Amino acid sequence: MGGVNAAGRTSGHQAFRRTVIDALPEAEQQALLLGLAALMGLGSCREGAWYDAAGNPIDASKLAENCREQVLDHTLIRRIEDPRFNDEGLPANRRAGLGLGTELTFSIRRRQLPERLPPTWQVRELDRHTLEVTVPPGELDVLLPETRPAQVRAAGQLPSGFDPSRYYRSVHHPRGLSMSIFAASDCLASSGLEWETLRNRLDPDEIAVYAGNSIGQLDDEGWGGLLKSFVSGNRATSKQMPLGYGQMPADFLNAYVLGSVGGTGAVLGACASFLYNLRLGVEDIRSGQRRAVMVGTSDAPVTPEIIEGFRAMGALADDDSLKALDALELLTDADYQRACRPFARNCGFTIAEASQFVLLLDDTLALELGAEILGSVPGVFVNADGWKRSISAPGIGNYITLGKAAALVRDMLGEEALRERSFLHAHGTSTPKNRVTESHVFDLVARANGIEHWPVVAVKAFVGHSQGSAAGDQLTSALGSFAHGLLPGIPTLDAVADDVHAERLKFSREPQPFAADAAFINAKGFGGNNATGVVLSPAVTERLLLKRHGEAAVAAWRERRDATRQASQAYLAQADGGHYQARYRFGEGVLEGPELEVSATDITIPGYTRPVSLAVDNPFGKLED
Repeated sequence: MGGVNAAGRTSGHQAFRRTVIDALPEAEQQALLLGLAALMGLGSCREGAWYDAAGNPIDASKLAENCREQVLDHTLIRRIEDPRFNDEGLPANRRAGLGLGTELTFSIRRRQLPERLPPTWQVRELDRHTLEVTVPPGELDVLLPETRPAQVRAAGQLPSGFDPSRYYRSVHHPRGLSMSIFAASDCLASSGLEWETLRNRLDPDEIAVYAGNSIGQLDDEGWGGLLKSFVSGNRATSKQMPLGYGQMPADFLNAYVLGSVGGTGAVLGACASFLYNLRLGVEDIRSGQRRAVMVGTSDAPVTPEIIEGFRAMGALADDDSLKALDALELLTDADYQRACRPFARNCGFTIAEASQFVLLLDDTLALELGAEILGSVPGVFVNADGWKRSISAPGIGNYITLGKAAALVRDMLGEEALRERSFLHAHGTSTPKNRVTESHVFDLVARANGIEHWPVVAVKAFVGHSQGSAAGDQLTSALGSFAHGLLPGIPTLDAVADDVHAERLKFSREPQPFAADAAFINAKGFGGNNATGVVLSPAVTERLLLKRHGEAAVAAWRERRDATRQASQAYLAQADGGHYQARYRFGEGVLEGPELEVSATDITIPGYTRPVSLAVDNPFGKLED
């Protein structure tokens, strides 16, 4: 796994550890603080020695102590750091009609003059570059520039000081795509596997990439800048249209990170998008069509326009709602940090940015490669809501998805494992409707399976709602729980709301020790996009591998895994010191067709060890000649 969100880097469970920092031993807390300080540009490690931001040598413990407050205050949900959301105000225009009592004369640069002028305007040339315009008395329609105070000032932002575009030649890429490059690179490097070695073992068509986001790239470098170019007076660029597409994270990985010619695509399912893409990867591997699949999402929705759209829906925790919730006249930084309150008295979700990627391998390939297995995904279930009053209202599909997921765990691991050693990673958006409807889903499924105290984790309390990447935040957090034996608490849960169906659910404000066999990754998206994924712990996965492949194969895998672990740990040590391996291969190995060798049975591609087999499955039978 690899990526980044408001809690930090995904690899090495850095982001997970940030959410349980108070439960970690002192030495692990120091290591975490140093790693985040390096990510945020507050220090770096070179050849085993630490240096502060100014490049001066400093003791590691001293740097961690000096940076602790800065790191803790500038990760997770917090006041939006873009100055436009605070004192500067959001740039805007207001339509106005000016009543001119006399002629209005002004000078203007030639290229700024509208192409089509009102017939009453008079224009004369002052010089080569400047014109004088005279407007007669009457009504003149204008746009007056202004700034508007932001009504939403909290978001889950990447750690302060971290910019993924700094680590490769980004050339004005939208933020979501820069995050994709970093996240996929982090995933590959932390796996300890050489991508070329893995690729050379496979038919190129046995690899796939399923990656996207929920609403495309809507910042100024993508469709956001394109759609407002005429109104803002800016020119559209040649990159804004293509780079705005929702499947572009997959396209970027194929073209610039992996060089893959295998399967590709993206399923957009609102807040369930990560699980939709995960399902594609799981089904491809289960069917035998693919053996290695990169799955992920990347969303960067912390922009004025997207935030205003969700605010207008009444979906966000805006400033006025937060004040009313706590009877406050003024919101402080501490109040913004508590904006997201899953299953408590709450008033809306907190928007966030994140990019998460996982590498799926079939079990035989994982053993052959000596891969480090962080967990396994036996199934992802997707169901719609059916008839609805409102497209954004909750419905019934999530009962089906979680019910199927629970049935799978019960069938694979037994009733005791489901009842005693599984936990729920709730969608947990922090809206009043979600706390009622999702808890009711949990309650009914718990009752049906005899579960008395089902632990509930709601990671959005820390990192916010990253839209299509939300389930990626949940999945990678669940992998952290398996590795550390801890479930993150819900620190903003002062008290469970009265309308939450909590009788059979277990909530905690503090991190709790828990030996889990399985986690349920739940998503309830706009429009009825429900999904629940099952992820099994590494220990359970190893038991399944023993049963399927035998002791000899698993013992050989453990031996090969030693080298993989060494490579992974070497990368993680470098990354924790602020040195990342952004993999970006622009313009390398470009092929356009004439270089291929095509036969009736396969296609040989220069640079790829094995040819692409053209043998296809035909379940339809044959018509004899």
